[in-house]
Amino acid sequence: MSKYLFVYHGGSHPETDDEVAAVMDAWGSWMGGMGAAVIDGGNPVGMSTTVNPDGSASDDGGSNPASGYGIFEATDKDDAIAKARGCPILEAGGSVELAEIIDM
Repeated sequence: MSKYLFVYHGGSHPETDDEVAAVMDAWGSWMGGMGAAVIDGGNPVGMSTTVNPDGSASDDGGSNPASGYGIFEATDKDDAIAKARGCPILEAGGSVELAEIIDM
């Protein structure tokens, strides 16, 4: 089994307590359904800062700023994609970027 980094981008934010509860339930169900494949459930992240080759930094978050992350186990890239397709961020208009973690 390989480990994959899932980076979440975008997605709308719930506005009411009921919407927050529904979103949290969706994330809990998604991760709960993957069982031991959840290595690190991750967290939302704040606005990102980009450090450029010249050493300058900008707080614009880049062209597609991250909104959160998680680390999951999958048999291969196709399995990781199948797992990502169930991510609640997709229902909120966001996307999931995934990359295999290379053990060094």
